[in-house]
Amino acid sequence: MNTNTPGSLLLENRAALITGGAGRLGRVIAATLQREGAKVVIADIDRARLTEVAAQLSVTAKAWSVQGDVSQLQEVQKMVARAESLAGPIDILVNAHGIVPVKKFLDMTPDEWDRPFAVNVRGVMLTAQVFAKRWIERKSRGAIVNISSSASRAARPGRPHYAASKAAVNMLTEAMAIELGPYGIRVNAVAPATVLDQVYRGQSEDNPAYVNFTIQGTPLGRTGAPEDVAEAVAFLASDRSDWTTGVVLDVTGGAHVARRLSAPTDTRAK
Repeated sequence: MNTNTPGSLLLENRAALITGGAGRLGRVIAATLQREGAKVVIADIDRARLTEVAAQLSVTAKAWSVQGDVSQLQEVQKMVARAESLAGPIDILVNAHGIVPVKKFLDMTPDEWDRPFAVNVRGVMLTAQVFAKRWIERKSRGAIVNISSSASRAARPGRPHYAASKAAVNMLTEAMAIELGPYGIRVNAVAPATVLDQVYRGQSEDNPAYVNFTIQGTPLGRTGAPEDVAEAVAFLASDRSDWTTGVVLDVTGGAHVARRLSAPTDTRAK
Protein backbone atom coordinates (compact mmCIF):
# COMPACT_ATOMS: atom_id res chain seq x y z
CA MET A 1 0.00 0.00 0.00
CA ASN A 2 1.22 3.51 -0.82
CA THR A 3 1.94 5.24 2.49
CA ASN A 4 3.10 8.52 0.94
CA THR A 5 0.83 11.56 0.85
CA PRO A 6 0.89 13.88 -2.17
CA GLY A 7 3.84 16.24 -1.95
CA SER A 8 5.65 14.24 0.72
CA LEU A 9 9.18 12.98 0.37
CA LEU A 10 9.33 9.61 -1.38
CA LEU A 11 11.91 8.06 0.93
CA GLU A 12 11.50 9.72 4.30
CA ASN A 13 12.80 7.57 7.17
CA ARG A 14 14.46 5.17 4.71
CA ALA A 15 18.13 4.23 4.29
CA ALA A 16 19.86 3.21 1.07
CA LEU A 17 23.15 1.70 -0.05
CA ILE A 18 24.20 2.66 -3.57
CA THR A 19 26.97 0.55 -5.09
CA GLY A 20 29.03 2.25 -7.76
CA GLY A 21 28.16 5.36 -5.79
CA ALA A 22 31.14 7.31 -7.10
CA GLY A 23 30.23 6.72 -10.75
CA ARG A 24 28.34 8.85 -13.28
CA LEU A 25 24.97 7.37 -12.34
CA GLY A 26 25.64 6.35 -8.74
CA ARG A 27 26.52 9.80 -7.49
CA VAL A 28 23.35 11.35 -8.95
CA ILE A 29 21.20 8.48 -7.68
CA ALA A 30 22.65 9.02 -4.19
CA ALA A 31 21.92 12.75 -4.29
CA THR A 32 18.38 12.12 -5.57
CA LEU A 33 17.55 9.58 -2.87
CA GLN A 34 18.98 11.96 -0.32
CA ARG A 35 16.80 14.77 -1.68
CA GLU A 36 13.80 12.46 -1.20
CA GLY A 37 14.59 12.02 2.50
CA ALA A 38 16.72 8.87 2.60
CA LYS A 39 19.92 8.39 4.50
CA VAL A 40 22.49 7.21 1.95
CA VAL A 41 25.65 5.17 2.00
CA ILE A 42 27.67 5.15 -1.21
CA ALA A 43 29.96 2.22 -1.92
CA ASP A 44 32.69 2.01 -4.53
CA ILE A 45 36.01 0.32 -5.16
CA ASP A 46 37.68 3.64 -6.04
CA ARG A 47 38.66 5.29 -2.75
CA ALA A 48 39.67 8.65 -4.26
CA ARG A 49 36.42 9.13 -6.19
CA LEU A 50 34.44 7.83 -3.22
CA THR A 51 35.90 10.53 -0.97
CA GLU A 52 35.23 13.20 -3.58
CA VAL A 53 31.59 12.26 -4.12
CA ALA A 54 30.86 11.80 -0.41
CA ALA A 55 32.04 15.36 0.15
CA GLN A 56 29.63 16.62 -2.53
CA LEU A 57 26.51 15.11 -0.98
CA SER A 58 24.26 17.37 1.04
CA VAL A 59 25.85 18.38 4.32
CA THR A 60 22.38 18.96 5.76
CA ALA A 61 21.46 15.28 5.46
CA LYS A 62 23.14 12.08 6.55
CA ALA A 63 25.54 10.40 4.12
CA TRP A 64 28.43 8.00 4.48
CA SER A 65 30.80 6.04 2.26
CA VAL A 66 32.27 2.54 2.34
CA GLN A 67 34.87 0.97 0.10
CA GLY A 68 34.69 -2.55 -1.29
CA ASP A 69 34.74 -4.88 -4.28
CA VAL A 70 31.23 -6.10 -5.09
CA SER A 71 32.57 -9.16 -6.91
CA GLN A 72 34.03 -10.64 -3.69
CA LEU A 73 31.68 -12.10 -1.07
CA GLN A 74 33.78 -11.30 1.99
CA GLU A 75 34.20 -7.69 0.90
CA VAL A 76 30.45 -7.36 0.28
CA GLN A 77 29.69 -8.76 3.74
CA LYS A 78 32.10 -6.29 5.36
CA MET A 79 30.79 -3.42 3.26
CA VAL A 80 27.16 -4.11 4.20
CA ALA A 81 28.00 -4.55 7.88
CA ARG A 82 29.94 -1.30 7.88
CA ALA A 83 27.15 0.54 6.06
CA GLU A 84 24.55 -0.55 8.61
CA SER A 85 26.82 0.34 11.50
CA LEU A 86 26.94 3.88 10.10
CA ALA A 87 23.39 4.43 8.86
CA GLY A 88 21.39 1.89 10.82
CA PRO A 89 19.20 -0.74 9.14
CA ILE A 90 19.23 -0.27 5.38
CA ASP A 91 16.08 -1.12 3.43
CA ILE A 92 17.03 0.01 -0.09
CA LEU A 93 19.79 -1.43 -2.24
CA VAL A 94 20.68 0.20 -5.55
CA ASN A 95 23.16 -1.75 -7.65
CA ALA A 96 24.61 1.03 -9.79
CA HIS A 97 28.07 -0.47 -10.20
CA GLY A 98 29.33 -1.80 -13.50
CA ILE A 99 32.15 -1.88 -16.01
CA VAL A 100 31.79 -1.29 -19.76
CA PRO A 101 34.81 -2.81 -21.50
CA VAL A 102 35.15 -2.60 -25.27
CA LYS A 103 36.48 -5.64 -27.12
CA LYS A 104 35.56 -7.36 -30.37
CA PHE A 105 34.20 -10.88 -30.00
CA LEU A 106 36.90 -12.52 -32.14
CA ASP A 107 39.70 -10.84 -30.17
CA MET A 108 38.34 -11.60 -26.70
CA THR A 109 40.15 -13.80 -24.18
CA PRO A 110 38.30 -15.93 -21.62
CA ASP A 111 39.43 -13.62 -18.81
CA GLU A 112 38.16 -10.57 -20.68
CA TRP A 113 34.83 -12.32 -21.16
CA ASP A 114 34.57 -13.26 -17.47
CA ARG A 115 35.34 -9.85 -15.98
CA PRO A 116 32.01 -8.08 -16.79
CA PHE A 117 30.11 -11.08 -15.45
CA ALA A 118 32.12 -11.02 -12.21
CA VAL A 119 31.38 -7.34 -11.61
CA ASN A 120 28.08 -6.68 -13.37
CA VAL A 121 26.28 -9.94 -12.55
CA ARG A 122 28.00 -11.60 -9.60
CA GLY A 123 28.23 -8.19 -7.92
CA VAL A 124 24.45 -7.80 -8.16
CA MET A 125 23.85 -11.33 -6.93
CA LEU A 126 26.17 -10.98 -3.92
CA THR A 127 24.93 -7.61 -2.67
CA ALA A 128 21.29 -8.64 -3.13
CA GLN A 129 21.84 -11.97 -1.42
CA VAL A 130 23.58 -10.46 1.61
CA PHE A 131 20.85 -7.86 2.10
CA ALA A 132 17.99 -10.28 1.43
CA LYS A 133 19.26 -12.65 4.11
CA ARG A 134 19.45 -9.78 6.60
CA TRP A 135 15.95 -8.54 5.73
CA ILE A 136 14.45 -12.02 6.00
CA GLU A 137 16.18 -12.64 9.33
CA ARG A 138 14.80 -9.46 10.86
CA LYS A 139 11.43 -9.87 9.11
CA SER A 140 11.66 -6.50 7.37
CA ARG A 141 10.75 -5.46 3.87
CA GLY A 142 13.29 -4.26 1.32
CA ALA A 143 13.62 -2.83 -2.17
CA ILE A 144 16.35 -3.63 -4.67
CA VAL A 145 16.89 -1.62 -7.85
CA ASN A 146 19.47 -2.88 -10.33
CA ILE A 147 20.93 -0.73 -13.09
CA SER A 148 20.79 -2.65 -16.35
CA SER A 149 21.25 -1.18 -19.83
CA SER A 150 19.49 -0.90 -23.17
CA ALA A 151 22.45 -2.95 -24.42
CA SER A 152 20.79 -5.91 -22.69
CA ARG A 153 18.11 -5.87 -25.39
CA ALA A 154 19.95 -4.44 -28.41
CA ALA A 155 23.23 -6.13 -29.30
CA ARG A 156 26.06 -3.81 -30.28
CA PRO A 157 29.42 -4.54 -31.88
CA GLY A 158 32.50 -4.17 -29.71
CA ARG A 159 31.11 -5.18 -26.34
CA PRO A 160 29.26 -8.49 -26.53
CA HIS A 161 30.39 -9.44 -23.01
CA TYR A 162 28.89 -6.25 -21.57
CA ALA A 163 25.59 -6.72 -23.40
CA ALA A 164 25.40 -10.35 -22.30
CA SER A 165 26.13 -9.43 -18.68
CA LYS A 166 23.33 -6.86 -18.64
CA ALA A 167 20.93 -9.34 -20.20
CA ALA A 168 21.84 -11.62 -17.32
CA VAL A 169 21.05 -8.80 -14.87
CA ASN A 170 17.56 -8.54 -16.39
CA MET A 171 16.84 -12.22 -15.90
CA LEU A 172 18.42 -12.22 -12.44
CA THR A 173 16.12 -9.33 -11.50
CA GLU A 174 13.07 -11.35 -12.53
CA ALA A 175 14.27 -14.52 -10.80
CA MET A 176 15.02 -12.68 -7.55
CA ALA A 177 11.61 -10.99 -7.69
CA ILE A 178 9.95 -14.42 -7.77
CA GLU A 179 11.96 -15.88 -4.89
CA LEU A 180 12.06 -12.81 -2.65
CA GLY A 181 8.52 -11.53 -3.19
CA PRO A 182 6.97 -13.78 -0.52
CA TYR A 183 9.29 -12.10 2.02
CA GLY A 184 8.11 -8.61 1.08
CA ILE A 185 11.26 -7.82 -0.90
CA ARG A 186 10.74 -6.12 -4.26
CA VAL A 187 13.35 -6.36 -7.03
CA ASN A 188 13.28 -4.16 -10.12
CA ALA A 189 15.74 -2.77 -12.66
CA VAL A 190 16.23 0.34 -14.76
CA ALA A 191 17.63 -0.04 -18.28
CA PRO A 192 18.94 3.30 -19.59
CA ALA A 193 19.98 4.05 -23.15
CA THR A 194 22.78 6.53 -23.89
CA VAL A 195 23.38 8.63 -20.77
CA LEU A 196 26.02 11.35 -20.89
CA ASP A 197 27.09 14.16 -18.56
CA GLN A 198 26.18 16.60 -21.34
CA VAL A 199 22.70 16.25 -22.78
CA TYR A 200 22.58 16.55 -26.57
CA ARG A 201 19.27 17.79 -27.97
CA GLY A 202 18.65 17.18 -31.64
CA GLN A 203 21.12 16.31 -34.35
CA SER A 204 23.91 18.72 -35.21
CA GLU A 205 27.11 18.80 -37.26
CA ASP A 206 28.88 19.70 -34.02
CA ASN A 207 27.78 16.47 -32.31
CA PRO A 208 29.87 13.31 -32.31
CA ALA A 209 28.67 10.93 -35.02
CA TYR A 210 27.47 8.31 -32.53
CA VAL A 211 25.36 10.93 -30.74
CA ASN A 212 23.58 11.90 -33.95
CA PHE A 213 23.03 8.22 -34.73
CA THR A 214 21.54 7.67 -31.28
CA ILE A 215 19.27 10.73 -31.43
CA GLN A 216 18.04 9.68 -34.88
CA GLY A 217 16.55 6.57 -33.26
CA THR A 218 15.23 8.32 -30.13
CA PRO A 219 11.65 9.67 -30.32
CA LEU A 220 12.23 12.30 -27.62
CA GLY A 221 15.19 13.60 -29.59
CA ARG A 222 17.89 13.79 -26.96
CA THR A 223 20.41 11.76 -25.04
CA GLY A 224 19.78 10.90 -21.41
CA ALA A 225 21.01 12.57 -18.25
CA PRO A 226 21.93 10.79 -15.01
CA GLU A 227 18.95 12.53 -13.41
CA ASP A 228 16.58 10.69 -15.78
CA VAL A 229 17.79 7.39 -14.36
CA ALA A 230 17.91 8.61 -10.77
CA GLU A 231 14.26 9.69 -10.77
CA ALA A 232 13.19 6.24 -12.00
CA VAL A 233 15.28 4.60 -9.29
CA ALA A 234 13.71 6.79 -6.60
CA PHE A 235 10.23 5.78 -7.72
CA LEU A 236 11.02 2.06 -7.82
CA ALA A 237 12.65 2.25 -4.38
CA SER A 238 9.64 3.99 -2.88
CA ASP A 239 6.28 2.79 -1.62
CA ARG A 240 4.63 4.45 -4.60
CA SER A 241 5.68 1.37 -6.55
CA ASP A 242 4.56 -0.94 -3.78
CA TRP A 243 2.90 -3.43 -6.17
CA THR A 244 5.71 -3.39 -8.71
CA THR A 245 8.36 -6.10 -8.80
CA GLY A 246 10.23 -8.02 -11.47
CA VAL A 247 10.13 -5.03 -13.83
CA VAL A 248 12.96 -3.90 -16.11
CA LEU A 249 12.01 -0.27 -16.77
CA ASP A 250 13.35 1.18 -20.03
CA VAL A 251 14.50 4.78 -19.53
CA THR A 252 15.57 5.55 -23.07
CA GLY A 253 13.66 8.47 -24.51
CA GLY A 254 11.80 5.86 -26.52
CA ALA A 255 14.91 4.47 -28.22
CA HIS A 256 14.06 0.92 -27.15
CA VAL A 257 10.94 0.93 -29.33
CA ALA A 258 12.11 3.14 -32.20
CA ARG A 259 15.66 2.11 -32.98
CA ARG A 260 16.05 0.05 -36.14
CA LEU A 261 19.83 -0.15 -36.09
CA SER A 262 22.03 -0.43 -33.02
CA ALA A 263 24.30 2.53 -32.38
CA PRO A 264 28.03 2.03 -32.94
CA THR A 265 30.06 1.67 -29.77
CA ASP A 266 31.77 4.79 -28.51
CA THR A 267 35.33 3.60 -28.03
CA ARG A 268 36.56 6.70 -26.22
CA ALA A 269 38.01 6.22 -22.75
CA LYS A 270 35.27 6.03 -20.15
